[in-house]
This record gives sequence, C-alpha cells and structure tokens, in this order.
Amino acid sequence: MTNYHTHSTYCDGNASLREMVEFALAHGFTSLGFSGHTPLPFENRFSIKDYPGYCREIRSLQQEYAGLIDIRLGLEIDYIPGLHEDFTPLKEQGGLDYVIGSVHLVTVPGSAPTCFDDLWYIDGPPRYERYDEGLFRFFGGDIRRGVRAYFDQQNAMLVRNRPDIVGHPDKIVMHTRGRYFTEDEPWYRSLALETIHLIKELGLICEINTRGIYKGRHADYYPGKWLIQEMKPLHIPVIVSTDAHAPEDLLRTEGAYEYLREIAYPEVLLTL
Repeated sequence: MTNYHTHSTYCDGNASLREMVEFALAHGFTSLGFSGHTPLPFENRFSIKDYPGYCREIRSLQQEYAGLIDIRLGLEIDYIPGLHEDFTPLKEQGGLDYVIGSVHLVTVPGSAPTCFDDLWYIDGPPRYERYDEGLFRFFGGDIRRGVRAYFDQQNAMLVRNRPDIVGHPDKIVMHTRGRYFTEDEPWYRSLALETIHLIKELGLICEINTRGIYKGRHADYYPGKWLIQEMKPLHIPVIVSTDAHAPEDLLRTEGAYEYLREIAYPEVLLTL
C-alpha cells in the first residue's frame, strides 16, 4: 500500500510525522509521501519559518526507516494568483521529491489579494456558511462565474507549475451538493473536461482523492466517477490518495482500487 497525500501536525493534521510513519509501517505500507499544506504569506497553520524543520525531519525519517518503508518529501502547494504563483522557490528550498498542486482559495479575477479574507475559501469542514458568504461577496452569488474562476485558476496553475500530481481537481463541488448546480449540467461539465484535457496534454498524474467520502462531505471521489470515465480513454495516469490528516485515514481508500479495476482503468500508479 502507498499514500502520497498525507498531512501532519506541521499543518492541519492531528498526528506527527513519526506517528504517521509508524502507523503506515504497521499496516504494511511500502511507501508514504508527506504533502504538508503550503506555507503561505499570511497567518497559516504551516508557517514558513517551520518549513526547514519539516524538510529536515522527513529527511531524517527517510534515513531512519530506510529498508523498511520508502518515505517521500513533498508539499501540497496552493496556487493563488496575485499572492502565491510560483512553486519553484519552495521546491528548490526543500529539495522536494514531488509536488501536489491544488486550489483551495480562489482569487477574484482582476483583484490583488493580500490576506485570507480576500479569497473565496472553497474547502474546509461541512459548513456552507463560509463558502456561501464568499460566493455572494466575491461573485454576487453567480455560481457559474465562481466555478469558472476556480477552473481558470487551476488551469493556470497546471500550465505555469506542472505539478507532479493534480490535487482533487473538481473539489469546487464539495459545498454545492446540488444547491447551486449539479454535475450533469453541460456548462459545468465543459469546464471540468477542459481541465482534464489539460492534465492529459501536460502529461500529469491525477489523484483519485477519497477524503470527501469518508468525511461525509461528498458522495463521490475527486474527481467524480463520471470524470474518471472521461479520463479512461485518455490514459491519464491516476494514483489513489486518502488525503490523510490522521493515521487511520491512511486506510480509507473507499473502494477506489476496486472501482478502477472494475472499469479496467488503464494506468493506475502504485508508486511515484
């Protein structure tokens, strides 16, 4: 077993790096990749001053557990136009083994954000208030405009930074739950497919993220099964990710491997 989307107490996880490694080792994992959330230029759970320590500790664990489990040093880097656009400095400073590129905070087109409150936060716990407040404050309640901004931002991230893994590419659906749109609407499918085809064009790996299911925040994987079916003939390589924030999360693959076998998905990666 492997997992490359793993958080710890360096960001918003609830277990130390060592605790995650020990759990993975006890449950037969052959590889574990850490992908702490990006240190951002505003108040954040993962401070930029802690980044060197994060890298040092993972490198130390690599040496300590060599021959027992393959440990990888990575980051889940947020792309935020006008605030955090270039992944290269963090990659070079940490000598990272890989990067997951994700969008959790959406910049309003044409704006110049300086802090968290200037951004539309589309992630977080299953409470709609922050998502809804941002949609109306930044986009006047126009869900199509907001969703377009999300996918445009994601596409710009892919072109500029070419991350090794694309993180939960359709996570914009998490807080909608049919209230603003459904995933079978043509305008939405067109935007999501544009991103999928860009992933193919750039030769990137797409994760199959299971966290929405086991946290009860979404009824499907990210990307959803309809998108996975669209990815299948494109032969986009995928890797199953639990987006673990606690040791037990590492086991929550939620039938993803079985589903991919069932549909005969052509390129399922077990390791990077």
